[in-house]
Amino acid sequence: MDVKQVGERLVELCNQGKYDQAVDELYDVNIVTVEASGNEEMPAEMHGIDAVRGKGQWWTDTFEVHESSAQGPYPHHDKFAVRHQFDITARTGPTAGQRVKMDEVAVYTVKDGKIIREEFYYTT
Repeated sequence: MDVKQVGERLVELCNQGKYDQAVDELYDVNIVTVEASGNEEMPAEMHGIDAVRGKGQWWTDTFEVHESSAQGPYPHHDKFAVRHQFDITARTGPTAGQRVKMDEVAVYTVKDGKIIREEFYYTT
């Protein structure tokens, strides 16, 4: 798949709530994932498919997702961007029970038909 096709498939799977399938199907085993911020429990930068799967499990355990959507992709050379929007309630931590809307942009880098890097941009 080319960059646009990878992006279209990612958006399709995200809009179906099939995040694990997206990782299994589209991500390289040596993926690098970078968040806008991090902490000891969840570092801002992590490496490898197992780290991405762990981050996905952390998200599921930490937030109740009421609604989510993905728009795009917006391809550019070996990258594409996707706008992700979420309506979530934190299950744990200092914001437990608080419902918020989250809007972020993610930039994905593709090589040989697989996502090798993802970067998330949002207000923290």
